[in-house]
Amino acid sequence: MSAESDSLAEQIKQSVALLRRHLDWDVAVSRLEELNASAENPALWNDARAAQVMMRERTHLQTNIDAVRLIETELDDTVDMIEMAEAEADAAMVAESLKTLTRLGNEVKLREIESLLSGEADSYDAYLEINAGAGGTEAQDWAEMLQRMYMRWAEKHGYKIQILETSEGEQAGIKSATLQVTGPSAYGWLKTEAGVHRLVRISPFDSAARRQTSFASVYVYPVVDDTIEIDINPADLKVDTFRASGAGGQHVNKTESAIRITHVPSGIIVACQTDRSQHRNRATAMAMLKARLYERELQKQEDAAAAAASNKTDIGWGHQIRSYVLAPYQLVKDLRTNVEKGNPAAVLDGDLDEFMAAALAARVGATRSEASAAAR
Repeated sequence: MSAESDSLAEQIKQSVALLRRHLDWDVAVSRLEELNASAENPALWNDARAAQVMMRERTHLQTNIDAVRLIETELDDTVDMIEMAEAEADAAMVAESLKTLTRLGNEVKLREIESLLSGEADSYDAYLEINAGAGGTEAQDWAEMLQRMYMRWAEKHGYKIQILETSEGEQAGIKSATLQVTGPSAYGWLKTEAGVHRLVRISPFDSAARRQTSFASVYVYPVVDDTIEIDINPADLKVDTFRASGAGGQHVNKTESAIRITHVPSGIIVACQTDRSQHRNRATAMAMLKARLYERELQKQEDAAAAAASNKTDIGWGHQIRSYVLAPYQLVKDLRTNVEKGNPAAVLDGDLDEFMAAALAARVGATRSEASAAAR
């Protein structure tokens, strides 16, 4: 093979070897076989909590093992294709195969980062909340653009996404929205997106075509299940019902089936209007509240662990994390990692992996530095 293709293939092989080592491959494969056998036992669900924990471990192992095997198979097939194409002097096939190697290289790098997702809730599904900042229609339109961006990202990764609640803007866009993203390590990836997002563009709502700056915040927390016990005192809750909002028509609820729950001690507010049943909306809202309270405890632990880190402000949730500049030039820049992309349209269409991987690597690196410092 050519020096370029040989170098790419070797880099991928080394990355795959690291993935296998991180998984402790033989142990992981053996454990998956055990879990698959246990999953066929009819008595498994006699203990629902234990079953959920086991099934989550099984899914995690299956996903990671399948990913490594698929990369290895594609790599072998692509190397064979390159050797055949070079022997036949088929330049077009060589070029296409090099593109495949480049894609595999990028994928295995993401898998390397994903293999470091070892937080308590990283493997969970995620709730994602978007809230428009001050600025009326401009900010509300920006919030809706962010909602579309995350939906496109989820679709590209094969994740299931459901809109649980939306508050429409008066003229355009949304004031807020809550999404549920279901898929492997959804929370582990999306938690890197929590913070304030800034948009600079020529306003489509300004007749004078002036440049405007808009802000919207993103908040991410894990979907928890019955294996995590969270005690909530019913006396601490304020429950309101309201009619689901929407653009109108037959799909807008005519009854007050939407639910808003306020947890008075913490000030946390959750809402759900996805179902016509008030009972089901209440159950979903309670699950969201438990998830918010759980995430708050996780955040306290992370804040305590990072209290002595010098880059705390840069990586802390709730700060401005990324700027999307559409005018006078085209640029998206992550302010935590300095990763830049000169194609905002692609980013707003869900091309977020590079930003997420860099932010996750920074978080993992910071955690390891803190652990090393503590050990010393």
